[in-house]
Amino acid sequence: MIVVTRLNGSRFAVNPDLIERIHASPDTTLILVDGTSFIVSESLETVVEAIVAYRARVISAAHVAIDRETPAATRATDAVVSPITAAATGAR
Repeated sequence: MIVVTRLNGSRFAVNPDLIERIHASPDTTLILVDGTSFIVSESLETVVEAIVAYRARVISAAHVAIDRETPAATRATDAVVSPITAAATGAR
């Protein structure tokens, strides 16, 4: 979830996966996939940065969870080498 601010100053969280598009003319408007719209005080750029940070946190958390569940010895021996890397380094 990302936290944004309505023009009246109240803050709320929205699921960025439900944002279909964002308009800035001049107020920033979030339009969700179901047609709901919210006018927020953040700039378009700030909302996009918040979405990027949210997605990075999700990916990072997934990697941490995988690392916790997979023994280190398995991770090292199951490494996948791409054909391009293999050709360039002689790895198999």
